[in-house]
Amino acid sequence: MAKMKIKKGDTVQVLTGKDKSKQGKVIAVDTETQRVTVEGVNRITRHVKPGPRGTGGLVVQEAPIHVSNVAVLDPSDKLPTRVKTRVEQVERDGRTKSSRVRVGARTGKDI
Repeated sequence: MAKMKIKKGDTVQVLTGKDKSKQGKVIAVDTETQRVTVEGVNRITRHVKPGPRGTGGLVVQEAPIHVSNVAVLDPSDKLPTRVKTRVEQVERDGRTKSSRVRVGARTGKDI
């Protein structure tokens, strides 16, 4: 299974489907099925039975979409981009550690 480069909290743009070109924040990520839930995108209506508290009826909520149908927005120019990783050497307490930084492929700036 390939590692997903989109994380919870990223701002993404939908590339295909009925919500094409819509933008939103990633609410949830499911790595097993390679799907993400985006705020305000792919909204569906569910018919919910009333429970003990009496709440029920029609509930509108976001449904997950496949990760290949979204792209991360580059923070510098708000355009969709692919995500790369860059390894940086960081010095802490006299030790050198390597850390990974997510970078936009188009501009090379940190995401």
